[in-house]
Amino acid sequence: MKILTDTNIVLDVILKREPFYTMSMDVLRLAQREDIQEYVSASAITDIYYLSYRQLRDKKLVKRLIKNLLTVVSVAYVSECEIFKAIELDWPDFEDTVQYSVALLQQMEGIVTRNPDDYKRSEITIWCPEELLKKYRY
Repeated sequence: MKILTDTNIVLDVILKREPFYTMSMDVLRLAQREDIQEYVSASAITDIYYLSYRQLRDKKLVKRLIKNLLTVVSVAYVSECEIFKAIELDWPDFEDTVQYSVALLQQMEGIVTRNPDDYKRSEITIWCPEELLKKYRY
């Protein structure tokens, strides 16, 4: 199963944001299962770097944290197709629409996010971390 992991889940882990850190870490740990492949979009990586650096103010640390992240998740490409799909959908938040377009066009089963309301128009499954963990935890 292929899952797109939303930016907020990754930031919870990298920035150790409470009270979300433990549950978000458990979501990323699901990628250790052979039947689950987690992805982060290429566009989200730049957002994750920017937001992490803004808080941590240490480029080497942020780069190391992102390298560690990439040992757990794969990077899903963002091409012209995903961008055009996002423009076509015309959702209120363009970044969320790009994330959705990546998951949809790359045939992922769904997106895990702490902000499911951002994906109300989704045609694929949207999980809160609790829902995903309840369904797939060991």
